[in-house]
Amino acid sequence: MPTALIRRPSPRLAEGLVTHIERTPVDLDLAATQWQTYVDALHRTGWETVEVPPIDECPDSVFIEDTMVVYGDLAVIARAGADERRPEAAAAEETVAKQGYRIAHIADPGTLDGGDVLKIGSTIYVGHGGRTNAKGIEQLRDAFAPLGADVRAVPVQKVLHLKSAVTALPDGTVIGYEPLVDDPSAFDSFRPVPEESGAHVVLLGEDRLLMAASAPKSAELFAELGYTPVVVDISEFEKLEGCVTCLSVRLRR
Repeated sequence: MPTALIRRPSPRLAEGLVTHIERTPVDLDLAATQWQTYVDALHRTGWETVEVPPIDECPDSVFIEDTMVVYGDLAVIARAGADERRPEAAAAEETVAKQGYRIAHIADPGTLDGGDVLKIGSTIYVGHGGRTNAKGIEQLRDAFAPLGADVRAVPVQKVLHLKSAVTALPDGTVIGYEPLVDDPSAFDSFRPVPEESGAHVVLLGEDRLLMAASAPKSAELFAELGYTPVVVDISEFEKLEGCVTCLSVRLRR
Protein backbone atom coordinates (compact mmCIF):
# COMPACT_ATOMS: atom_id res chain seq x y z
CA MET A 1 0.00 0.00 0.00
CA PRO A 2 1.48 3.42 -0.93
CA THR A 3 2.01 5.78 1.97
CA ALA A 4 1.68 9.55 2.34
CA LEU A 5 2.95 11.73 5.17
CA ILE A 6 0.46 14.36 6.32
CA ARG A 7 0.28 17.00 9.06
CA ARG A 8 -2.75 18.68 10.59
CA PRO A 9 -3.27 22.42 10.07
CA SER A 10 -1.93 24.76 12.73
CA PRO A 11 -4.46 26.90 14.63
CA ARG A 12 -2.37 29.80 13.30
CA LEU A 13 -2.92 28.75 9.66
CA ALA A 14 -4.42 32.12 8.74
CA GLU A 15 -1.05 33.75 9.53
CA GLY A 16 0.73 31.72 6.85
CA LEU A 17 3.11 33.39 4.42
CA VAL A 18 1.84 34.82 1.14
CA THR A 19 4.20 36.19 -1.51
CA HIS A 20 2.56 36.33 -4.95
CA ILE A 21 -1.10 36.88 -4.03
CA GLU A 22 -3.02 39.24 -1.77
CA ARG A 23 -3.94 37.99 1.69
CA THR A 24 -7.58 37.06 2.20
CA PRO A 25 -9.31 35.73 5.35
CA VAL A 26 -8.97 31.99 6.01
CA ASP A 27 -11.84 30.04 7.58
CA LEU A 28 -10.06 27.72 10.04
CA ASP A 29 -13.04 25.42 10.56
CA LEU A 30 -13.52 25.00 6.84
CA ALA A 31 -9.78 24.42 6.40
CA ALA A 32 -9.90 21.61 8.97
CA THR A 33 -12.84 20.03 7.15
CA GLN A 34 -11.11 20.35 3.78
CA TRP A 35 -7.91 18.81 5.15
CA GLN A 36 -9.84 15.80 6.43
CA THR A 37 -11.59 15.46 3.06
CA TYR A 38 -8.15 15.48 1.37
CA VAL A 39 -6.95 12.73 3.72
CA ASP A 40 -10.14 10.75 3.15
CA ALA A 41 -9.57 10.95 -0.62
CA LEU A 42 -6.13 9.39 -0.15
CA HIS A 43 -7.59 6.59 1.94
CA ARG A 44 -10.43 6.02 -0.53
CA THR A 45 -7.95 5.52 -3.37
CA GLY A 46 -5.78 2.98 -1.56
CA TRP A 47 -3.25 5.13 0.27
CA GLU A 48 -2.14 4.76 3.86
CA THR A 49 -1.33 7.97 5.72
CA VAL A 50 1.19 8.59 8.47
CA GLU A 51 0.64 11.73 10.50
CA VAL A 52 3.67 13.89 11.32
CA PRO A 53 3.26 15.46 14.79
CA PRO A 54 1.67 18.91 14.53
CA ILE A 55 3.68 22.05 15.18
CA ASP A 56 1.10 24.63 16.14
CA GLU A 57 3.52 27.56 16.33
CA CYS A 58 4.27 27.27 12.58
CA PRO A 59 1.34 28.58 10.50
CA ASP A 60 2.50 26.91 7.26
CA SER A 61 3.28 23.51 8.77
CA VAL A 62 0.34 21.78 7.06
CA PHE A 63 2.30 22.15 3.81
CA ILE A 64 4.37 19.13 4.75
CA GLU A 65 5.77 18.56 1.25
CA ASP A 66 8.18 21.46 1.71
CA THR A 67 10.10 19.65 4.47
CA MET A 68 11.80 17.03 2.30
CA VAL A 69 12.46 15.42 -1.08
CA VAL A 70 12.29 11.63 -1.28
CA TYR A 71 13.86 9.60 -4.08
CA GLY A 72 14.52 5.89 -3.90
CA ASP A 73 15.42 5.03 -0.32
CA LEU A 74 16.80 8.49 0.49
CA ALA A 75 14.96 11.41 2.10
CA VAL A 76 16.76 14.74 1.78
CA ILE A 77 15.54 17.04 4.54
CA ALA A 78 15.01 20.54 3.24
CA ARG A 79 16.35 23.81 4.62
CA ALA A 80 13.45 26.16 4.07
CA GLY A 81 13.98 29.35 2.13
CA ALA A 82 11.85 31.19 4.71
CA ASP A 83 13.60 31.24 8.09
CA GLU A 84 10.36 30.96 10.06
CA ARG A 85 9.53 27.63 8.39
CA ARG A 86 12.74 25.82 9.35
CA PRO A 87 11.39 24.40 12.65
CA GLU A 88 8.88 22.35 10.59
CA ALA A 89 11.53 19.89 9.41
CA ALA A 90 12.63 18.10 12.60
CA ALA A 91 9.49 16.06 13.30
CA ALA A 92 9.08 15.34 9.60
CA GLU A 93 12.63 13.94 9.52
CA GLU A 94 11.92 11.68 12.51
CA THR A 95 8.73 10.41 10.90
CA VAL A 96 10.22 9.57 7.50
CA ALA A 97 13.23 7.90 9.17
CA LYS A 98 10.80 5.60 10.99
CA GLN A 99 9.47 4.58 7.58
CA GLY A 100 12.93 3.14 6.81
CA TYR A 101 14.44 5.91 4.69
CA ARG A 102 18.06 7.00 4.81
CA ILE A 103 18.47 10.67 5.67
CA ALA A 104 20.53 13.49 4.18
CA HIS A 105 20.25 17.24 4.71
CA ILE A 106 20.42 20.48 2.80
CA ALA A 107 22.93 22.58 4.75
CA ASP A 108 23.77 26.28 5.03
CA PRO A 109 24.22 28.20 2.72
CA GLY A 110 21.86 26.05 0.69
CA THR A 111 18.10 26.55 0.81
CA LEU A 112 15.50 24.28 -0.70
CA ASP A 113 11.73 23.79 -0.36
CA GLY A 114 10.23 20.45 -1.34
CA GLY A 115 7.55 22.26 -3.32
CA ASP A 116 10.25 23.33 -5.77
CA VAL A 117 10.96 19.73 -6.79
CA LEU A 118 9.14 17.84 -9.55
CA LYS A 119 10.16 14.20 -10.08
CA ILE A 120 9.41 12.44 -13.37
CA GLY A 121 11.05 9.05 -13.42
CA SER A 122 14.77 9.62 -12.94
CA THR A 123 14.53 13.26 -14.02
CA ILE A 124 14.19 15.75 -11.17
CA TYR A 125 13.33 19.35 -12.05
CA VAL A 126 14.15 21.87 -9.32
CA GLY A 127 12.86 25.42 -9.32
CA HIS A 128 15.57 28.03 -8.82
CA GLY A 129 13.86 31.09 -7.41
CA GLY A 130 12.67 32.72 -4.23
CA ARG A 131 12.81 29.76 -1.82
CA THR A 132 15.43 27.47 -3.40
CA ASN A 133 18.92 28.68 -4.25
CA ALA A 134 21.74 27.34 -6.40
CA LYS A 135 23.62 25.87 -3.43
CA GLY A 136 20.54 23.92 -2.39
CA ILE A 137 20.12 22.53 -5.89
CA GLU A 138 23.79 21.56 -6.01
CA GLN A 139 23.48 19.67 -2.72
CA LEU A 140 20.33 17.88 -3.89
CA ARG A 141 22.11 16.87 -7.11
CA ASP A 142 25.04 15.48 -5.13
CA ALA A 143 22.71 13.53 -2.84
CA PHE A 144 20.70 11.88 -5.62
CA ALA A 145 23.42 11.37 -8.24
CA PRO A 146 24.49 7.98 -6.78
CA LEU A 147 20.87 6.83 -7.22
CA GLY A 148 20.94 7.68 -10.93
CA ALA A 149 18.84 10.85 -10.81
CA ASP A 150 19.26 13.66 -13.34
CA VAL A 151 18.68 16.92 -11.39
CA ARG A 152 17.88 19.90 -13.62
CA ALA A 153 17.46 23.49 -12.44
CA VAL A 154 14.62 25.50 -14.01
CA PRO A 155 13.70 29.16 -13.38
CA VAL A 156 10.87 30.10 -11.01
CA GLN A 157 10.01 33.77 -10.65
CA LYS A 158 6.28 34.09 -11.31
CA VAL A 159 5.02 31.84 -8.49
CA LEU A 160 6.04 30.64 -5.03
CA HIS A 161 7.34 27.17 -5.97
CA LEU A 162 7.95 25.18 -9.12
CA LYS A 163 4.92 23.01 -8.35
CA SER A 164 2.82 26.15 -7.99
CA ALA A 165 3.34 26.39 -11.75
CA VAL A 166 3.68 22.80 -13.03
CA THR A 167 3.22 19.16 -12.15
CA ALA A 168 3.13 16.11 -14.44
CA LEU A 169 0.68 13.55 -15.76
CA PRO A 170 1.34 9.80 -15.40
CA ASP A 171 2.86 9.68 -18.91
CA GLY A 172 5.48 12.26 -17.89
CA THR A 173 3.92 15.24 -19.67
CA VAL A 174 4.45 18.41 -17.66
CA ILE A 175 1.26 20.45 -17.27
CA GLY A 176 1.06 24.13 -16.44
CA TYR A 177 -0.96 27.31 -16.73
CA GLU A 178 1.21 29.12 -19.25
CA PRO A 179 0.98 32.68 -17.88
CA LEU A 180 2.66 31.41 -14.68
CA VAL A 181 5.31 29.15 -16.23
CA ASP A 182 8.65 30.91 -16.62
CA ASP A 183 10.02 28.65 -19.39
CA PRO A 184 7.83 25.85 -20.80
CA SER A 185 10.72 24.82 -23.07
CA ALA A 186 12.71 23.74 -20.00
CA PHE A 187 10.67 20.54 -19.90
CA ASP A 188 10.94 17.59 -22.27
CA SER A 189 7.16 17.62 -22.86
CA PHE A 190 4.70 20.35 -21.92
CA ARG A 191 0.90 20.68 -22.17
CA PRO A 192 -0.92 23.89 -21.17
CA VAL A 193 -4.02 23.74 -18.99
CA PRO A 194 -6.84 26.33 -18.87
CA GLU A 195 -6.72 27.16 -15.13
CA GLU A 196 -4.00 27.95 -12.63
CA SER A 197 -5.01 25.21 -10.19
CA GLY A 198 -5.39 22.79 -13.09
CA ALA A 199 -1.59 22.66 -13.13
CA HIS A 200 -1.59 20.83 -9.79
CA VAL A 201 -2.18 17.07 -9.70
CA VAL A 202 -1.12 14.25 -7.41
CA LEU A 203 -0.72 10.87 -9.09
CA LEU A 204 -2.77 8.36 -7.12
CA GLY A 205 -2.14 5.33 -9.32
CA GLU A 206 -4.36 3.62 -11.89
CA ASP A 207 -4.53 6.88 -13.90
CA ARG A 208 -6.30 8.71 -11.08
CA LEU A 209 -5.41 12.36 -10.49
CA LEU A 210 -6.05 14.15 -7.20
CA MET A 211 -6.82 17.77 -8.04
CA ALA A 212 -8.60 20.89 -6.80
CA ALA A 213 -12.28 21.64 -7.31
CA SER A 214 -11.30 25.12 -8.55
CA ALA A 215 -10.18 23.69 -11.93
CA PRO A 216 -13.28 22.15 -13.57
CA LYS A 217 -12.14 22.84 -17.15
CA SER A 218 -8.82 21.12 -16.47
CA ALA A 219 -10.65 18.18 -14.93
CA GLU A 220 -12.67 17.86 -18.15
CA LEU A 221 -9.45 17.96 -20.18
CA PHE A 222 -7.86 15.21 -18.09
CA ALA A 223 -10.98 13.05 -18.38
CA GLU A 224 -10.85 13.44 -22.17
CA LEU A 225 -7.23 12.24 -22.02
CA GLY A 226 -8.37 9.07 -20.26
CA TYR A 227 -7.58 10.00 -16.67
CA THR A 228 -9.92 9.91 -13.68
CA PRO A 229 -9.97 13.17 -11.69
CA VAL A 230 -10.43 12.80 -7.92
CA VAL A 231 -11.60 16.28 -6.96
CA VAL A 232 -11.25 17.93 -3.55
CA ASP A 233 -12.06 21.45 -2.40
CA ILE A 234 -8.96 23.09 -0.89
CA SER A 235 -10.05 26.73 -1.19
CA GLU A 236 -8.72 27.76 2.24
CA PHE A 237 -5.25 26.42 1.45
CA GLU A 238 -5.26 28.07 -1.99
CA LYS A 239 -5.60 31.40 -0.16
CA LEU A 240 -2.09 30.69 1.19
CA GLU A 241 -0.60 29.62 -2.18
CA GLY A 242 -1.12 25.98 -1.29
CA CYS A 243 -2.22 23.22 -3.65
CA VAL A 244 -2.95 19.48 -3.59
CA THR A 245 0.73 18.55 -3.82
CA CYS A 246 1.74 20.65 -0.78
CA LEU A 247 -0.46 18.79 1.69
CA SER A 248 1.37 15.44 1.65
CA VAL A 249 4.67 13.71 0.98
CA ARG A 250 4.08 10.65 -1.19
CA LEU A 251 6.38 7.69 -0.46
CA ARG A 252 6.48 5.51 -3.57
CA ARG A 253 9.49 3.19 -3.39
